Amino acid sequence: MSIGAKTILYTGAAGGLGLPATLHFLREGATVLAVDHDAAKLAALADAAAGIGAGRLVPLQADLSDLTGFRALLADQAAALGGLDVVINNAAIYPAKPFEDYSIEDHQAVQRVNVDAGIVAVQVALPHMRARGWGRIINIASITFYGGWANLSPYVASKGALVGLTRAWAREFGAYGVTVNALSPGAFPTDAEKIHPDPEGYTRFVLDHQSVKRRGHPGDIAAALSFLASDAAGFISGQTLNVDGGWVMH
Repeated sequence: MSIGAKTILYTGAAGGLGLPATLHFLREGATVLAVDHDAAKLAALADAAAGIGAGRLVPLQADLSDLTGFRALLADQAAALGGLDVVINNAAIYPAKPFEDYSIEDHQAVQRVNVDAGIVAVQVALPHMRARGWGRIINIASITFYGGWANLSPYVASKGALVGLTRAWAREFGAYGVTVNALSPGAFPTDAEKIHPDPEGYTRFVLDHQSVKRRGHPGDIAAALSFLASDAAGFISGQTLNVDGGWVMH
């Protein structure tokens, strides 16, 4: 399932789940265009990546809410790298408050980063994938889309949009040799959990819902991404893979 020699665009690559997966891809020999808005996290990623594997890290600080600027940055990088073989749309923001406290501008801001920036990424990457007759697009969804979480309505709506785009793109891009899937992480112990006021209680809640009685770790996500990005997953498209310890079952 090696993804060596592939060029991967990974948004949110320096975050809690992004960093370990990026290092995994570098060990496999891939070139990773690692996009993040946080300069300090990108620097930490670069330090962690030093001397790891045969891959190449290309860090790129970008404001994904600036869609025009993001498109220009990506287009320049894609041209310099000879195209993008894999797109992983992972970057997201997740404000938490009751529905009635969100303004329409709040909803639009979440949609812009979580969905619209992913659309821009695919628009930049698709011509190379189509010309090559091979490509992988992976949208990072969330098990929150299946219900059971209050105070996250713009985030949940954005993840639903990504699932819808996954299916629409899979139908349209399959003729080009491009697969499109979604990966839906469960509750992983990252900075995102800091929105919960009772960490120990939240961990009990998570384990009560999972059939696998341990917390997930970043390697669980890295392994699933590596599979979906590989030739081994060439006959899988339009699907949502829940990596959640057996929380959601369909």
